[in-house]
Amino acid sequence: MNITALVGLGLVAAVLSIILRQYNREFGLYIPLLAGIIILITVIVAMRPALDTVNNLMTAANMNNIYGQTLLKGLAVCYLTQLATDACKDAGETAIAGKLELAGKIAVVILSLPLFNSLVELITGLIT
Repeated sequence: MNITALVGLGLVAAVLSIILRQYNREFGLYIPLLAGIIILITVIVAMRPALDTVNNLMTAANMNNIYGQTLLKGLAVCYLTQLATDACKDAGETAIAGKLELAGKIAVVILSLPLFNSLVELITGLIT
């Protein structure tokens, strides 16, 4: 992943968005959204080796794969929610952005329920 290229893309998109908003508000909204999607896809592709390493370490440690999957799903929900809320804020829809943030937080809690369940089972197993 070339962070310099991503930073350059972000800065160019920001400047283009500011310029285009003066002439056509709709195009000024599409530029940051498109740049955000490109940056997110680039980062996801670049994360693949790190994810493979974490998966190999969990396999070597004989850990239950559900922990790693839950962590990665939670991170994905956080990143996607952040991208969507930023796009809504750029469009001036702060109320929708707030609702999306709440939905993302609830989604992470729902994803975490199996981990909480296994933690409670572990604790009750130790107590009894």
